[in-house]
Amino acid sequence: MLIVHDGTTKAHIFNPSGDCCIRVCVLPYFLLMGRVADLVMFNFQIKLNIKMWGFHTLYGIMRLVDRFKEAFGVPSEVKYNTVLFGGLIGSTFSLLQFVSSPLTGAASDRYGRRPLMFLTTVGLISSYILWAFSHSFTIFLLSRVIGGICKSNVSLCTAIMADLPQPKARNKGMAMIGVAFSLGFTFGPLMGAYFALRPKESDLFYQGPAFLALGFSAVDLLFIFIMLPETLHKDNKAHQMTSKIQELRDLLNPLALFNFTAVTRTKEIPSEQKIKNLKVLGMVYFTYLFFFSGLEFTLSFLTHQRFQFSSMQQGKMFLFIGIVMALIQGGYARRIKPGQQIKTVRLALILLIPAFLLVGIAWNLILLYTGLFLYSFAAAVVVPCLSAQVSEHGTAGQKGVVMGILRSLGALARALGPIVSSSVYWLTGAESCFFIYSVGFIAPLALLSRLDRQKNE
Repeated sequence: MLIVHDGTTKAHIFNPSGDCCIRVCVLPYFLLMGRVADLVMFNFQIKLNIKMWGFHTLYGIMRLVDRFKEAFGVPSEVKYNTVLFGGLIGSTFSLLQFVSSPLTGAASDRYGRRPLMFLTTVGLISSYILWAFSHSFTIFLLSRVIGGICKSNVSLCTAIMADLPQPKARNKGMAMIGVAFSLGFTFGPLMGAYFALRPKESDLFYQGPAFLALGFSAVDLLFIFIMLPETLHKDNKAHQMTSKIQELRDLLNPLALFNFTAVTRTKEIPSEQKIKNLKVLGMVYFTYLFFFSGLEFTLSFLTHQRFQFSSMQQGKMFLFIGIVMALIQGGYARRIKPGQQIKTVRLALILLIPAFLLVGIAWNLILLYTGLFLYSFAAAVVVPCLSAQVSEHGTAGQKGVVMGILRSLGALARALGPIVSSSVYWLTGAESCFFIYSVGFIAPLALLSRLDRQKNE
C-alpha cells in the first residue's frame, strides 16, 4: 500500500490490489463521455463552420481551392472540395494535442496525475461553455483551441494505467481505455447524427450537443474530485519541472520526440536497448496512426459519395464498427498476455491492407462491411497493445513523459494524416487514395521487423 500526496493536506491512499485500483480502472469509462462528446461535435463541426463563416468567407476559400486546381490541372469535382476542406479542419484539433500532450505528461511527473487530470477537465468544461454560447466563428474557434489543448488528459489516463505495478493490470487498463474509446466511437456518431437531423429553427441549434458535452465533462470532474486517487508516489515524482528552453524543445521538436530525447535527459536514463526499442515503437505508432487516421477520416466522405449514406446511415456504420471493436477489446484484447503484444500488432497491420483495399473498391455493402470488419479488429488492438508495450519502458517517474511523448506522436500523426489523405483523395479520387494508403501499412510492418532484430542482438 502506498500513501500518496497530491500537494494538498489530504493524502490519497493508492492500494494497487484494492479498491483504489478498481477506481483507477474505471477512469477510462468516464473519459468515454468526453470521447462521445468529441464525436458528437465532429458530426457537427463542418456544418457549423460553414454556417458561422457565412457565404462570403466560404466563397473566398473555395476560390483559392479553384485557383490551385487550375494551376495543377486537377479535375473540377465539387464533391471532393468538401473532403479537402474537412481534412484541414480535422487536422487542427490533433495539432493542438501534439503540442500539449508531452508538456502535460511532464507536468504530471512533477506535480502528480490527479491535479493535472483535474486541471485539464476544467479546461474542457470551459471550452464547451464557450462553444455553447459562441455567436461567431472566432469564439467557436477559441473553444476548439482550448479543447484541443486540454484533450491531453487522454495521455494522462494512459500514464495513470502505466503507474499500475503489475504488467497484467497495466495491460487490462490499456485494453479498458480501448473499450471506452470503442464505445465512444459507437455512440458518438449516432448522437451526432441525431442532432444533425433535428430542425435548425435558430442559429443556436448547436447548443444541444454543446450542453451534452458539458454535462459529460462535469461528471468526469466529479469523479476525479471524489474518487480518483493519486497513482504516482511522491518518491517517483520528477525532481525538476521541464521548464528550461532545451527541455521544452525536446517536448515540442518532432525529431526530439521520435528520439525520446526528454527521457534520455532525466537523471535515471533507461538502458540503451530500451531507448532503441522506444524509438522503433514510436515510429511504428506514428506511421500506423498516420495512415490509419487518414483513411478513417475520408471513410465518411467515401460512403456518402459512393453509397449516398445519410447522417443516420453513417451513424449506423460507426455503430457496427464500435460494436465489433468493443467485443474484440472486451473479449480478446484485454486477455493478450505480456510479451504477445507485438505479435498481435503485426497481425492487425497485415489485416489492415486487405481491409482498406476492400473499402476502397467496394461497389456494394457486402464488400464495404467485410472491409470494415477487418478494419475494426485492427482499430481495437493496435493502440492498446503498443501503449502497453511502451509503458514497460522508463522508470516510474518517467512514465508520464514517455506516455505523453507517445500520445504526442499519435497527435502529430492525426494532425498530418487527415490533411494528407484528403489531399490525395482530392487529387486522385477514392480508389487511388485507399490503394496508396493500404500499401503504406507495409512501413510499420517493416519497422516491427527491426524490433525483432534488436531483440536477437
